[in-house]
Amino acid sequence: MPLSSAKLLVPVMPSKIVCVGRNYRDHAKELGNEVPAEPLLFFKPSSSLLEPGGVVEMPAVSERVDFEGELVLVIGRRATKMKADEDWRAFVRGYTLANDVTARDLQKKDGQWTRAKGFDTFARLDRWSATRSTRKRVWRLKRV
Repeated sequence: MPLSSAKLLVPVMPSKIVCVGRNYRDHAKELGNEVPAEPLLFFKPSSSLLEPGGVVEMPAVSERVDFEGELVLVIGRRATKMKADEDWRAFVRGYTLANDVTARDLQKKDGQWTRAKGFDTFARLDRWSATRSTRKRVWRLKRV
């Protein structure tokens, strides 16, 4: 069967999806927000995952739905209480891209982001990923 006729599924079903908000200075400014001094963490439910090429479902309760391209790190093993000098790359199984979809009006209204970012289909994944063996070719990440 040629790949073009196969239906690609979500490549992983994580126990949790940990996200970092307002980490892109220009986007934060565009929305009238400051970049926080500490990481602004939020979760997306695994039910928000959507297979590559899947159609994002627009919730009837929202009038403004936006999307943002994101770099996704797939964590391959538990990392807890890491030391500052410990190599975080040893815990990464691979990288992929995703559309982080947000009901922007609900995000502003609710104050917290669970509902606005957690609808089913609000995390569409890319069809390709880079594994640990290709990680040396991935650009160095820089904190902004």
